[in-house]
Amino acid sequence: MNRRDLLKAAIAIPFLPGIFQGRFATAWASTGAAGALRSRVRPGDPGWPSIAAWDGLKRDVGGRLLRLESPFANCATGPADAACGDALKHLKNPYFIGDQPALTQTSGWVDAWTSHPSAYAVAASHTADVVAAVNFAREHHLRLVVKGGGHSYQGTSDAADSLLVWTRHMNDVTLHDAFVGHGCAGKQAPQPAVSVGAGAMWIDAYDAVTTHGGRYVQGGGCTTVGVAGLVQSGGFGSFSKNYGTAAAGLLEAEVVTADGTVRIANACTNPDLFWGIKGGGGGSLGVITRLTLRTRELPEFFGAVAAAIKASSDEAYRALIAKAISFYQSDLFNPHWGEQMVFKSENTLKISMVFQGLTQPQVEKIWAPFFDWVGANKDYAFAEPVQFMGLPAQHMWDAEFFRQHAPGIQVADDRPDAPRDHVLWRGDQGQVAQFLHGYKSAWIPASLLRQDRQSALVDAVFATTRHWQMAFHFNKGLAGAPADEIAAAKDTATNPAVLDAFALAIIAAEGSPAFPGMPGAQPDLAAARADAAGVSRAMTELLRVAPGAGSYVSESDFFERAWQTAFWGTNYPKLAAVKQTYDPHGLFFVHHGVGSEAWSADGFTRVQGG
Repeated sequence: MNRRDLLKAAIAIPFLPGIFQGRFATAWASTGAAGALRSRVRPGDPGWPSIAAWDGLKRDVGGRLLRLESPFANCATGPADAACGDALKHLKNPYFIGDQPALTQTSGWVDAWTSHPSAYAVAASHTADVVAAVNFAREHHLRLVVKGGGHSYQGTSDAADSLLVWTRHMNDVTLHDAFVGHGCAGKQAPQPAVSVGAGAMWIDAYDAVTTHGGRYVQGGGCTTVGVAGLVQSGGFGSFSKNYGTAAAGLLEAEVVTADGTVRIANACTNPDLFWGIKGGGGGSLGVITRLTLRTRELPEFFGAVAAAIKASSDEAYRALIAKAISFYQSDLFNPHWGEQMVFKSENTLKISMVFQGLTQPQVEKIWAPFFDWVGANKDYAFAEPVQFMGLPAQHMWDAEFFRQHAPGIQVADDRPDAPRDHVLWRGDQGQVAQFLHGYKSAWIPASLLRQDRQSALVDAVFATTRHWQMAFHFNKGLAGAPADEIAAAKDTATNPAVLDAFALAIIAAEGSPAFPGMPGAQPDLAAARADAAGVSRAMTELLRVAPGAGSYVSESDFFERAWQTAFWGTNYPKLAAVKQTYDPHGLFFVHHGVGSEAWSADGFTRVQGG
C-alpha cells in the first residue's frame, strides 16, 4: 500500500477512541461497491442452496462435505448414544475436540456466545477444496466460518447456520534449508524455514522443527493451538521475549481470498495482504492454506521455575508484590525470561516462569536472593515448593523424553490410535472446553517498572487482587526484547502497544464445560455474571495506572466497545484498507474482526447504512 492510499484510508475511517465505534460502519459503506451483499441466508430461507447445489459442492470437494451435528445432540436419548458417550469420555482431551468439526475448544461465554455447529463443513484436504467452499459461500450468500485449531475464545470459529471451511486435515509440515519467497529471488537471502498446512497445530511444528530438526520456530505456548490462527492474531509463545511474535516470523502464506483466487502473500508479492495477515486477526481477510515461517538456532537449554508463596496478611502481601516486581525489573526483564507471575486474591503469589539460554545453576543463582528473602521472613510460607528444571532445548516438546524423565508434566491424547507426540502441558488442560465467565487483557507499559512508578504499579496490582486474581504474562509484552525482534514486530498489524509493554495482564474467570445438549451442562448464570463483574472491577483497578492500554485480540473481552483501537491501535485504518481491497463485499466476518462494523452481531445482516 502506498502512502496516498493510507492517507485516504485514515481520512475515511475515523479512529479517535470516542467516535470510532458506530461511525465506522458509515465510513465503511461509503467505500463499498454497488450491489454489495445486504444479508446472508439461513436454512429454510428461499435463497438457501438446494439439495442439488449441495451435492454439486460435494462432488467439487471429492466427497468431503459433511452435514454437521453436535455429538451431544442426542444425549437425551440415553447413555447408549455412542457419539454422546464418546464425547463425554474425551471431554477434556483437546485433540479429540479438535477432531470434531461440530465442536470448539471453548464451549461458550456467558451472555456472549454458545458453541453451535455449522450446517455443513468442507473437510478440506487441498487448497482446491477451500476455493470451492469460498466460491460456493459467495455465490449462495452464506455465512462462512473458518476453523483450524478452533481455539477462539471469542467464538470466531463457530456459527450456527453457516458453511464451515475446516482445515484440520491440511496439516503437512515441511522443513527447508534455504527458503526464498515467491518473487523474492535476488531480494532475500535464502534462510532455514518450515512450511505448515493451515490445520497444523503447534505440536506438529515443534515436533518436526525442534525434536527432530534441532531448530526453533516461534509459536504458541499451548501445543494444540492452530498455527494459522495464532500467526494471524500476532502470536505469542513462552519465549517471545527473545524471538518476538509468530506473525513477525512469517515469510510467506498461501491465501484464498473472497473472489476465490489463490494468492501468494509475502514481502515481495501482495505485500499489503502479507502485512494484514500478520496480526490482523483470523478469518477476516481470507483463508490461509499454507504458511512458511523462519526457523532459528536452538539455545542449549530451556527450563522453568515454579513456586507459590502465601503471605500472612494484606500488608505482607503488598510487600511481596513489591519485592516480586522489583526483582523482575532488576533480574528478569530481559530476553531470557517468559511466562507468568499470578497474583491471587488469597494473598498468594504463584510463579510459573520459563527461561532460555541459561543453565539451571545460573538460574538458581539468579533467583537465590529473592527466595532467600522470602525464606527469611516469618510472614511468608511456601504454599508450593520451589522447583527448578532445566533440559536440553531439543527435548522441550519431546513427548518421549518427558515420559521417561518427568511423566507428570504432560498429558497425552488418550485415544489408542493417537500419535505419540500429541501431548499438552498439564497446566493447559483446565482450559479445555471451558465456559468463560469473563476475560480481559491489557498491555502494561514498561514505564511502570521505573523506580519512581513501581509503587503505583504495586498499589494497582494489590487493589486488583481484592476483586480477582491477575497474571502478568511477561512473554506477551516485547519491551526488553532484542531490537531486531521489536523492529520485526513493528512491521506487523499487531497493536503497536505491545512494543512498549513489559507484560500482558490477563484477568479471567471460567466454569465447567457447557456444550448445548451435554448432560449436566447447566452453568449457574447468576454466578457467572457475578464472576464477570469481579473481573471487570479488577481490571478497572489495574487500568488506573495504564489508562487506554491496548488488548491482545486473541485474549480479550468479547464485549470490548472500542475494539478497533484496543486490538490494533493506529494500525486499524490500514487494516481496513486491506480488507476493502481483498474482500470489498464482506464475505469474511468474525466478531470484532476487521470490517465487522458493517454487519449485525451475528454477521447475517448489514447494519443501517452498511
